[in-house]
Amino acid sequence: MRKLLTIMAAAALTSCSGAGGTSSAGDSPGGDVTPTATVSAATPPGEPRTVARDLAVPWAMEFLPGGDALVTERDTARLLRVGADGRVTELGTVEGVEPDGEGGLMGVAVKDDQVFVYHTAAEDNRIVRYRLGESGVSEPKVIVEGIPKGVIHNGGRLEFGPDGHLYASTGEVGDRELAQRRDSLAGKILRMTVDGAPAPGNPFGTLVYSLGHRNVQGLAWDSSGRLYASEFGANEWDELNLIKPGANYGWPEVEGRGDDPAFVNPVATWATSDASPSGLAYAGGSLWMGALRGARLWQIPLGEDGSPGEPVAHLSGTYGRLRGVAAAQDGTVWVSTSNKDGRGSPRDGDDKILSVTPGRP
Repeated sequence: MRKLLTIMAAAALTSCSGAGGTSSAGDSPGGDVTPTATVSAATPPGEPRTVARDLAVPWAMEFLPGGDALVTERDTARLLRVGADGRVTELGTVEGVEPDGEGGLMGVAVKDDQVFVYHTAAEDNRIVRYRLGESGVSEPKVIVEGIPKGVIHNGGRLEFGPDGHLYASTGEVGDRELAQRRDSLAGKILRMTVDGAPAPGNPFGTLVYSLGHRNVQGLAWDSSGRLYASEFGANEWDELNLIKPGANYGWPEVEGRGDDPAFVNPVATWATSDASPSGLAYAGGSLWMGALRGARLWQIPLGEDGSPGEPVAHLSGTYGRLRGVAAAQDGTVWVSTSNKDGRGSPRDGDDKILSVTPGRP
């Protein structure tokens, strides 16, 4: 029988939301690992290239058709355009953003000439649509409001899926029970049209696509259209989940694997000292997951059936806290550091965006 892949650390240190320093573990997962897929050893990625530097908590990156990326800065509320050549252009400061703790300007997604951002406002978290022009964004329209906000666990990831609909991750903002309530937008993955309406086929007829989440900050689809999400644990286990419509992922009743038929087990777990996962992307047959507290880039090779092989850690401790991860059209993976977020130790040039050429499984 296949076993759930679990990465065990020597000690599971308490991690509310990625606080603390880096782990001393090296480039192996650490502890006992039972992969669920037969995948050959991963080839290490090439040496990262610094694309941009001297940024301030670059939270999310979304590529435009020409190869430039839109980048959000959480605490400054700036929306930037970053070229592959490193040129940084400020498109403007998003109005109405009120950074506080883990909240601020977070996710960004693009569809045609429309830009969507997820941000913390005075009373809530919300999703706003803009028109993208050559010199900036205009015509703001709030398409979802009333997402609960907090000092912690605001979620914030935005991604368009292969089905053309917009997905958003929300956190439970420290109010654990909200994750289990279908009538709350907190602790969920949401799925919507470009106008913010529930997407056709949503399991409950509302925006809610899945529930029972603590704080999802990474969403990515593999080449077969399977949706994965990276999720912060509390005291013991961070998670990688395979997302199904209407499924309940257990928080706060379960952290990590619970083997409770009412909830869906994660497909992989990490001790919180090794991960505190944020951004997630798919490239070269693997998922790539940024780790904040773990200060490394996790590569999770996927089998043809979507099950994970043995994860491999890269860049361990080299660049500090890693937050944003995005797959570029040229096959590289962009990774942003998050050392100016109040929990890291800024290094020369921080915060940076790095370009990694992924090895293949």
